Amino acid sequence: MLAPPLRQQSLGAGRVSQPPCGRRTRTRSVTMLLHRAVIPHLRQACRLKSAPSRLYIRACSTDDSLQPQCPSLAFSGDNSSTGGWKVMGTLLGLGAVLAYHDHRCRATQESPHVYTREEVRSHSSPETRIWVTLGCEVFDVTEFVDLHPGGPSKLMLAAGGPLEPFWALYAVHNQPHVREMLAQYKIGELSPEDKVTSTLKTSDPYIDDPVRHPALKVNSQRPFNAEPPPELLTENYITPNPIFFTRNHLPVPNLDPETYRLHVVGPPGGQSLCLSLDDLYKFPKHEITVTLQCAGNRRSEMTQFKEVRGLEWNIGAISTARWAGARLCDVLAKAGHQLCETEAHVCFEGLDSDPTGTAYGASIPLARAMDPEAEVLLAYEMNGQPLPRDHGFPVRVVVPGVVGARHVKWLGKVSVEPEESYSHWQRRDYKGFSPSVDWDTVDFDSAPSIQELPVQSAITEPKDGETVQSGEVTIKGYAWSGGGRAVVRVDVSLDGGLTWHVAELDGEEQRPRKAWAWRLWQLQAPVPAGRKELNIVCKAIDDSYNVQPDTVAPIWNLRGVLSNAWHRVHVHVAP
Repeated sequence: MLAPPLRQQSLGAGRVSQPPCGRRTRTRSVTMLLHRAVIPHLRQACRLKSAPSRLYIRACSTDDSLQPQCPSLAFSGDNSSTGGWKVMGTLLGLGAVLAYHDHRCRATQESPHVYTREEVRSHSSPETRIWVTLGCEVFDVTEFVDLHPGGPSKLMLAAGGPLEPFWALYAVHNQPHVREMLAQYKIGELSPEDKVTSTLKTSDPYIDDPVRHPALKVNSQRPFNAEPPPELLTENYITPNPIFFTRNHLPVPNLDPETYRLHVVGPPGGQSLCLSLDDLYKFPKHEITVTLQCAGNRRSEMTQFKEVRGLEWNIGAISTARWAGARLCDVLAKAGHQLCETEAHVCFEGLDSDPTGTAYGASIPLARAMDPEAEVLLAYEMNGQPLPRDHGFPVRVVVPGVVGARHVKWLGKVSVEPEESYSHWQRRDYKGFSPSVDWDTVDFDSAPSIQELPVQSAITEPKDGETVQSGEVTIKGYAWSGGGRAVVRVDVSLDGGLTWHVAELDGEEQRPRKAWAWRLWQLQAPVPAGRKELNIVCKAIDDSYNVQPDTVAPIWNLRGVLSNAWHRVHVHVAP
């Protein structure tokens, strides 16, 4: 359980090594099977009469409401037969089994089975069952291994040992629904004499993370993910480096620029490159202003409609910077790559990794990477300075007009492959689905990976719940669209969408089909006389006349990505 888990799916076959008492679901199954299969046949085998000797059957269950109310079964001396005695013998045997099962259930409820750490260590493979510990509790997670969203290999790292050192890398596990799911696999507890070993006191993988600006609103500490507050987000067209939103998936690597090398795999017949920073500086330097947006920006609004899995981003998982570096197409050409008729993808691999050595990875189509007009960069500068560590020092990918998940940081390797990256974050995340799809029915292979993002806008001032003065109100915000599509208009309403005003657009002039950066906008509008509240709404339109949907409902999806409904802010008007 080392990556955000899916909802529990149905379990496999019975255990090889059973805990003293089966799970509640297994007990219910035994009870219902007895009630449905055995009782009807008994009624056919014998008549129900009053007699001195009666046999009562009671099934073991942790839920008394599920126990069938079985009538007494009597055998008259006049009507007894060989078949009747066979039935009675069967019942006695079955009763003994159920009584023993009931005894084990009660014993378990009274005192959980206790295991030593040595016993846990001996269960570290599918053949011996896969056990793990968390605190003083022991769990058999054999059936969950193949269902683990991060892959079986991640969970197998903890096989026969504690989860804590690995959960330290993914703080998302410390949530109630994860704990509840794990609890279903509990089989006992560690022996009190078996003290927690020093292996739990592992070094903190995040201890070397950089210092962050205190104004950032933190959505998770480990890994670090944070956004600027709305009131600072649009203070400047170019977002200052310290408050640029941060999206990390793993601990931040501390790389030495002197020993850093970027490996670019060449094609058959070409040459692979091993580039230092100085080597990258020799390529023509290219500079562009680009807005980066996380796929989960504004996820919190989807959560308000219906629960989703993911970080609770507000409207600040988006920022803009001036990036400089070598064009990816120049570097690929140097290695001998060129466009081909068959589909191909450029795969990026970061130098941030988990305990298995698995790095963050992503990919983009080769056609975009090789197009000089797409201006994909291997960036080493951000706003005129070397990249900050949180933003990919010393080299990161910048893919204008494309979701932030493909802008791989701490870049270590570039290769051209016939298929897109096999990274978890390319194949099993950052995809959109119908509102009807849930965690029991989702098929990640059925949906394309997010590349270009839809048109987006949000209100940064005033804030929701704020009190504004009567007379005139100033409203500010941002608007952006993926794929280089320019924002041509932002409409703002003060009455929830009944009437509209056109906002004034600020910022750099946008080039046709190369509008890589956002437009800031503002509107000064009179407050209608007598109004005590304003329901402010904004929506943006791009040069393809794409427009934001009015509500979250039709675009809701289980991961909470692509959230771009009309942004709404409710404010009070001072008397």
